[in-house]
Amino acid sequence: MADAPRIAIAGAGIAGLTAALALARAGNPVSLIEQSAVLEEVGAGIQLTPNASRVLIGLGLRDALAPLVVTPAGMDVRAGGSGAVLASGPLGPEIEAAYGAPWWVVHRADLQAVLLQACRNEPAISLETGLRLVSATPLESGISLILERSLSGTGESPPSGSDAVSAQEKRLVSALVGADGLWSAARKALGDKNLPHNRSRTAWRATVPVDTAPPGIPRDRVGLWLGAGAHLVHYPVKAGRLINLVAILSDPSSGESWSGPGDKMVLVRRFRNWAEPARALIAAADSFLTWPLGDRDTWFGPGEGAVTLMGDAAHPMLPFLAQGGAMAIEDAAVLAREVQATPGDLAAAFRRYEAARRARVAAVQRGARVNGRIYHLDGPLGFARDTAIRLMGGKHLVSSYDWIYRHKA
Repeated sequence: MADAPRIAIAGAGIAGLTAALALARAGNPVSLIEQSAVLEEVGAGIQLTPNASRVLIGLGLRDALAPLVVTPAGMDVRAGGSGAVLASGPLGPEIEAAYGAPWWVVHRADLQAVLLQACRNEPAISLETGLRLVSATPLESGISLILERSLSGTGESPPSGSDAVSAQEKRLVSALVGADGLWSAARKALGDKNLPHNRSRTAWRATVPVDTAPPGIPRDRVGLWLGAGAHLVHYPVKAGRLINLVAILSDPSSGESWSGPGDKMVLVRRFRNWAEPARALIAAADSFLTWPLGDRDTWFGPGEGAVTLMGDAAHPMLPFLAQGGAMAIEDAAVLAREVQATPGDLAAAFRRYEAARRARVAAVQRGARVNGRIYHLDGPLGFARDTAIRLMGGKHLVSSYDWIYRHKA
């Protein structure tokens, strides 16, 4: 392994950690570069559908994740106004039997902690925090990176006579993978300086202790409530101790900031005409964080040299298919597979990875956008949506997305 090319990954979130682990297991030294001084996963829950869980199981993480994940018994789709169940489908053992891998829900921080520990157990992976990618230049000898190291909060002192709180350094690596999210510095460094598309949706996220959740909210199921200009999703996390709650609103004023506290009374007013269990679940949350939702067209980079992107850096998507994290996990598996096939030609491996992923992630992006419109329909169109879901029935809640869940990255 000492002679293998060192691959730099910008971003140590779920995408970057999974890629680092997969690449290291395939025999590649990896440098993980994270701009945050402390690794903290923002947000709350994540759904790991079979196409993602099978990758994590393949990386040997099933035992580590088992005490932390929940396998929900099923999914219920409800009408927001009346609370009526439109369709219900199983998500428990039936899913693993059908797809060869389970449907898990988990707190993002728990998933990140498991991935981080697995990476720390790999001698081939080095992790540096407080280090931001500034630029990346392909050379004949590799990829020249300019990195900016934060000195504030690290115990280091700025140079004498200077008020600088950061210092730049150059580094030569064999390859670069940008895995640094929607506002990717790697994507910008590789030439795309466009901003994400504002999709006029805002996500409000919270967790509620299961003991204080209202009686009308199942403790062991995924719930999806659909209504005019808004929808709710909830499911258990933290081994069933918490209910993860996401309320997504149509919001033309949605801005560009990443996150911030939300005024709960905004949600209380917005959902005042919804069924009582939905209103009670919102009332049970102590506080909410908000995220304006956006996405970008699929782009893996310039298509030259040993540089590429993955996850939200390459194909950020709206959460209406619960596939953002899953697609990043798939990316990691495919990237490692192609690098393992031609470790001496990383540029060719990256082109094959991009070709293998481009159509699939773009199709999932489109599907998420379509669902985002359907979920928030109002009036006669909303009635038609609810009727169509009733006619489809619980049997097809999952099977209609076979093309997603059966995929083996």
